[in-house]
Amino acid sequence: MNEHDSERLAGLMVADGLVPAEKDAIADVVIFNTCTIRENADLRLYSALGELKDYKKAHPEMQIAVGGCMAQKDRDDILRRANWVDVVFGTHNLTSAPGLLKKALTDGPQIEILDAPDPEAHKDMAPALYAVRELPFAAWITIQTGCDNTCAYCIVPSVRGGEVSRSVEDIMQEARMLAASGVTEITVLGQNVNSYGRDITGRSPLFSDLLREIGTVEGIERIRFTSPHPKDFRDDTIQAMLETKAVCNQLHLPLQSGSNRVLSSMRRGYTVERYMEKLNAARAAIDDLAITTDIIVGFPGETEAEFEETLAAVAEAHFDAAYTFIFSAREGTRAAEMQSEFIEDEVVAERFDRLKEVLNRSALEKHQARVGNTEEVLVEGPSRRNDQVLSGRTRQGKLVHFPVTNEPVRAGSLVTVKLLKAAPYHLKGELVSVLRAPKHKVRIPLQVS
Repeated sequence: MNEHDSERLAGLMVADGLVPAEKDAIADVVIFNTCTIRENADLRLYSALGELKDYKKAHPEMQIAVGGCMAQKDRDDILRRANWVDVVFGTHNLTSAPGLLKKALTDGPQIEILDAPDPEAHKDMAPALYAVRELPFAAWITIQTGCDNTCAYCIVPSVRGGEVSRSVEDIMQEARMLAASGVTEITVLGQNVNSYGRDITGRSPLFSDLLREIGTVEGIERIRFTSPHPKDFRDDTIQAMLETKAVCNQLHLPLQSGSNRVLSSMRRGYTVERYMEKLNAARAAIDDLAITTDIIVGFPGETEAEFEETLAAVAEAHFDAAYTFIFSAREGTRAAEMQSEFIEDEVVAERFDRLKEVLNRSALEKHQARVGNTEEVLVEGPSRRNDQVLSGRTRQGKLVHFPVTNEPVRAGSLVTVKLLKAAPYHLKGELVSVLRAPKHKVRIPLQVS
């Protein structure tokens, strides 16, 4: 969600006549789009602001803006701790950033924080059209903002508010516009996508219908979504995944803990048994389905026996991959008040390592089972570590590396790759064929002499 907001911010800047700078030190405008899910995000912001303080003093024409979740939460503290910041804006008024920057040039530092989403925020499609995307052929579409759940560890409802769904018509307009620009892969975003539309209908969610609708957009070949909440993940979503050709056979289903007592303390609204029922139903219906998850280690009060239950659940689920987190207390959440039950850092670290071992073993087994297959890969470009190697992803979201050949293959190409070697986090292979060239347009900057 934050990455997509950053792309939209960049799109707003481009639409306002700016161009991306290669590094902070030569930028006219530096924008920090902040997260506040974990404490280290806060620390990193103030460290980065501190690094810019002397440069800003020497170059007062530079403007610095802070937006996002931390700005929403700590609106007044930011200017108190870093008075060289020009603009502070929240999660609900991202589109205000260009105007606030201009106003700050004449009127001094600006703070604008809305306490609820602006219903007109998505009406202007320019940020989506001109978004400075890392992958020009792949795009995110936000279908809802906020969250109505009350998970004990989560700060999101406080900084993003309650659930507000965009209209189907608005979402489809954006999907068609993206497809027309050459985007072939869309990831649908929401804090709890399964409840999308419940605030519109007053009862039944519309997510399965939305998946089918996006699947009709000509040019969109792959659709992913994140994140569903297990308590709201229903059979109609599984059916929509099965029936909609463009929807990838990949499902991110956050478990968080394998202990029913811990899940109850987290206020997650499901049991391990119910979670496994839904996971198994999805696997039974959808062929070659990759399932990833989220797990928190060290939630207050978690005993060794309860952590062992998590290890057992993870082993049983046999996930393809997982995002693992060490519990971070966030002020304003229920879990932050459970200080008497906080677990020692060394105990949490040891548990974290044991969890990663089980997850890596499962991920490696999943990848080894694919060795020998020839699979469809959407090329993302050269590997970050070796420009003689190309990287891309399968429909299951598997990262695949393969050597550059004499046949030119650009980012956005759809190819087939024979898988030859497995590791926990990626696969290696060799190019078999190019199915199609990229569809997106490449912007070449003009140089005027």
